Amino acid sequence: MKKVLVTGVSGYVGLHAAVELLKNGYAVKGSVRNLSKTAELTRAIKKEVEPNGNLAFCELNLLKDDGWAEAMQDCDYVLHIASPYVASEPKDESELIKPAIEGTQRALNFAKDAGVKRVVLTSSIVAMFGDANKSLNIKQDTWSNPKAKNMSAYVKSKTLAEKSAWDFIETQKGDNKLEMVVINPGPIWGPTLSDKLAGESMNIVKDMITGKMPLLAKVRINMSDVRDIARIHVKALENEQANGQRFIVATENPYSFKEMAQILKSNGNNKVSTLEGPNFLLKFMSNFNSDLKGMKPFIGNTYNADISKTKEVFTWNPISFEKSILDTAQSVKHRLNT
Repeated sequence: MKKVLVTGVSGYVGLHAAVELLKNGYAVKGSVRNLSKTAELTRAIKKEVEPNGNLAFCELNLLKDDGWAEAMQDCDYVLHIASPYVASEPKDESELIKPAIEGTQRALNFAKDAGVKRVVLTSSIVAMFGDANKSLNIKQDTWSNPKAKNMSAYVKSKTLAEKSAWDFIETQKGDNKLEMVVINPGPIWGPTLSDKLAGESMNIVKDMITGKMPLLAKVRINMSDVRDIARIHVKALENEQANGQRFIVATENPYSFKEMAQILKSNGNNKVSTLEGPNFLLKFMSNFNSDLKGMKPFIGNTYNADISKTKEVFTWNPISFEKSILDTAQSVKHRLNT
């Protein structure tokens, strides 16, 4: 049985990826920052699929070499999903950028040394935003400009980490060259497998349905479902056409937060506000609000991504945006009530 190291297995995407791997006959080794989490993670995974002895855990840190060589030793593939994320703009952008780049380099270096065949790297659609401060049609070869005005630390971290990964792949030496596929999702929705309402997606939906988000940012972007992301990660492991490519895993069309709010409201969530804040007001407020500061370059823009290559290579169609949002809301409500 082929074994896959999943870095960041305790996260929103990581847990879904582990479940998808087990359902598809792979053995999983999941990395966590602290092994005290493993009983909780095992329970969450067992609710979806019985591991049958094919689930193990290891402790890894994106900023330390300890344990990486041992973790890779018996693995055929790697899903490098672990990456730092904070909802608000940090005071020091290196808090995000340093571990994102160094963690990616560690994953690739140790994978190559261990003879791993392929790494599937989780990046983001934000690494494809151009200068970010204007509407854009996004394709596979589109890149964000980390030096653009008002570019957030998160966008910089995802862009620079992915660029460093491609640099590694293109300059590696030796006959046994490591293969890589990159997955670029948009904002991620869908049910959580964790017992906790952690993560930006869960918190946004929670604030919407409890009436704690009176104004919505005007931005339209292709949205993603966590289940689609997990499926494409697994499909990318052994698909020969996928090697050396970036894949946008998101809806065919861009959606706004207002459309999201309307879906929630029309399905019985009466406290949801569908009022969009004026662009000038939100941009002004971002100067004083760290949660809004990271959104500043995107306010008022539409980012429309081309997913035709992803659909073609993986014979895939995305889960509908309405289903993603309603399943997210159901997941949030269930956890608020337990």
